[in-house]
Amino acid sequence: MIDEIVKNLKQADQPKSDFVKLMDNFKDPYLVLISCILSLRTNDKTTYPATLRMLELGKTPEEFAKCDVKKLEKAIYPVGFYANKAKQIIELSKELVEKYNSKVPASIEEMTKFKGVGRKTANLVMSQGFNEPAICVDVHVHRIFNRLGYIKTKTPEETEFALREKLPQKYWIDINTLLVTHGQNVCKPINPKCDICPIKDFCAKNI
Repeated sequence: MIDEIVKNLKQADQPKSDFVKLMDNFKDPYLVLISCILSLRTNDKTTYPATLRMLELGKTPEEFAKCDVKKLEKAIYPVGFYANKAKQIIELSKELVEKYNSKVPASIEEMTKFKGVGRKTANLVMSQGFNEPAICVDVHVHRIFNRLGYIKTKTPEETEFALREKLPQKYWIDINTLLVTHGQNVCKPINPKCDICPIKDFCAKNI
């Protein structure tokens, strides 16, 4: 079942949002981390240009550790909680410089020690930044896997651990991009486009 689902989603080649494309191309764990912080509780259309403006100010922990908070606030506005996120990025950058030799730790447990960094963000940094098997579970991944009936969970964190047990590791890195793209285009929270869904034959709703 899961092999066919992944195959069909890849063949469907649905349009990715600009921000998803940007994250796909990031190979620097630090850039993935601070961009992911911006994206929390903010839609992709707002996050993408804000990320580009932010990266005009710097691309390293050293640069953002010295960044003026008002200048960063102005660059990332109007992302949600932009003032808090500006402070968070600067403080996190200072901590990386002072305690981690300016390197993002390659550990979910270590990353989640940073203020405001949860498992979703840490998993995304592991998969996109370090190219290590990790399952980033956002609302799309949680919703779609439960709609399919592949798992039965109540929270994204439950979904992550259920998928760690069931989903073949070869799919861990790609699954977030595939399902976020599918969730934005077809399997929406309200009024999903089931008539054009490339994986409708595997959906619990249709079985």
